[in-house]
Amino acid sequence: QVQLVESGGGLVQAGGSLRLSCAASGRTISGSRMGWFRQAPGKEREFVARLDWSGAPNYADSVKGRFTISRDNAKNTVYLQMNSLKPEDTAVYYCAVDVTVVLGKYVASTWGQGTQVTVSS
Repeated sequence: QVQLVESGGGLVQAGGSLRLSCAASGRTISGSRMGWFRQAPGKEREFVARLDWSGAPNYADSVKGRFTISRDNAKNTVYLQMNSLKPEDTAVYYCAVDVTVVLGKYVASTWGQGTQVTVSS
C-alpha cells in the first residue's frame, strides 16, 4: 500500500546540483531499505544509491563523492543530493522501497513514477 512520489528533477548545466525528493505515504520508511536508481535512454535501470536496514549508505562507483542519500523520518522522505553533475548523469531517476539483491540484481517492493534529470554540457 506504500506509495512513492519523486520530485526535484529538471534541467541543469554540467557542474551544477539538484536535490531529488521521494515522499512516501501508506507506511513509515524509517526502518526500510531505500534506494535510488536511474535509467538512461536505451539503457537498463541501474543502481545509484541505497540505505541499508541500519541506515548505512552505499553508492555506485560512478556517483561516489558526488551524490548523497539521506532520510528524514519526520517527513517520511528520502533524498538524493546530486552535486558536480555530468551529462552522463542524464536519466529518469526512480525511488524504491524494500531494496534487496536477488541473483545479483536489485529488486524492490515498490517503485516511484520517476523524475527526469537532464544535464547539459
